[in-house]
Amino acid sequence: MSTATATAAKAAAKSGAGVPERPPGALRQNVVLILRILAANPLTLIGFILVVLVSIAAILVVAVPAVTQLVLGHAISILPYPPLDAGKFLPGQSPSTSHLLGTDASGADVFSNVMTALPTDLGIGFSVAGISLIIGSLLGLVAGFWDKPGTLSAVASTTILRVTDIFLSFPTLVLALAISATWGRGEIQSELAVIVTWWPFYVRLTRGEVLSIKVQPYVIAARSAGVSETRILFRHVVRNLLEPLAVYFSLDVGTVIVTYSTISYVGVGVPASIPEWGNLMFSYQDYILTQPWTVLSVTAAIFITVLAFSLLGDGLRDILDPRSRRIMATTAVASSRGERP
Repeated sequence: MSTATATAAKAAAKSGAGVPERPPGALRQNVVLILRILAANPLTLIGFILVVLVSIAAILVVAVPAVTQLVLGHAISILPYPPLDAGKFLPGQSPSTSHLLGTDASGADVFSNVMTALPTDLGIGFSVAGISLIIGSLLGLVAGFWDKPGTLSAVASTTILRVTDIFLSFPTLVLALAISATWGRGEIQSELAVIVTWWPFYVRLTRGEVLSIKVQPYVIAARSAGVSETRILFRHVVRNLLEPLAVYFSLDVGTVIVTYSTISYVGVGVPASIPEWGNLMFSYQDYILTQPWTVLSVTAAIFITVLAFSLLGDGLRDILDPRSRRIMATTAVASSRGERP
């Protein structure tokens, strides 16, 4: 390659020349395409709708009382009855029009209890998975991108991987229970206990993706053209990490909710005075035969929430993958025209 050609290639790589510009209306076309794909995949569409409904419900449970207190001077709740209001109603009532999910042994409305716990569990799921994503992806990025033998960064990479292996050698739930029991019962303590055991999974995922991206032809070409490592990192590596991390995060929220509910169920999570699905399961377990609607209501809430994020994650995996998206788009367009794909 001549000097002039090499200089031109280097300038093009740095300036981004040669990259096709997004045509006008591309965003609208992408939105329409995604909507067609969702319509052609009922499970993904159901998961998306459920996640939206669950998230909106959680926001309204928290936001409506706060806003009405600020505006009107007194709080108004969207829940039919105050949660954990023992003795207000006849204990052990089965589901009816007055009490959609019945009442528990203390006379509190089960539906209000379950809905009050929704923001707590959903917030814990997002916060634990989100913090673990940030910590794990940064460490995985360091371990995968700066691993040249004989350098200080390689020592840091090896240290990160060995510490990760130590954490991964313990069962996650058992380790989280042990840490939470050691730190004492409390929402912050139990959340930190789960985060301590959760970030290694993101380290492994991120490092594996980085090692795969580093050997791609476009990265090798950019490095040959003299593009700086920092530019390669943000333009190519981080950019291609967003899709797998987004999919894993969406699947992970439900897993965190199940794990945290288990920790609270055994008595080392949030205090019993805080409405949380694990706490409710523990308080209702003695009435599983006489008042089954209490336990089944909490179980159904956990099941629907976890299922929603699982379906959404599976759908995102197909939508964000270029090859799968191309096939699904072709199928969706053919279906909309009444043709056989």
